Amino acid sequence: QVQLVESGGGLVQAGGSLRLSCAASGRTLSSYTMGWFRQAPGKEREWEREFVAAIDWSTSSTSYADSVKGRFTISRDNAKNTEYLQMNSLKPEDTAVYYCAASTIRSGTPVRPLSYGYWGQGTQVTVSS
Repeated sequence: QVQLVESGGGLVQAGGSLRLSCAASGRTLSSYTMGWFRQAPGKEREWEREFVAAIDWSTSSTSYADSVKGRFTISRDNAKNTEYLQMNSLKPEDTAVYYCAASTIRSGTPVRPLSYGYWGQGTQVTVSS
C-alpha cells in the first residue's frame, strides 16, 4: 500500500506560479498511474473532486483538464518517488485544496476520482486577484 503526502501549496497572486509535490512511501511510485485533483470549498465528498491532470504509470503520457491545459504540467521522478504539478499563470478560480492520487488502473489516465484508490491529505492553494 502506498502513502502519499502533498506539499508546496500556499498563497499566490494571480499570474504567479506554484509547484506542488507528492511524495510516496510504502510502495514505488512507478507502479501507479498518478493524478492530481482539486476540491473547491463547499464540495465535501471525494467523488466531487475535480480532475486536474494525470500521468500514465508505464508510458508517462499525460492528460489535463481543459481548464488547466497549457498552464499546468504534471511530471514524475521515479528515482525520488515523487510526483509534481507545476502550476503557472494561476487564476483565482484555481483556488482549491489539491490532492494527489494513485491508481492501479493499467490502461490510460483515468479522470474519475473513484478510479484512484490512494489519496494524500491535500494542500491548500489560494490565488488572490
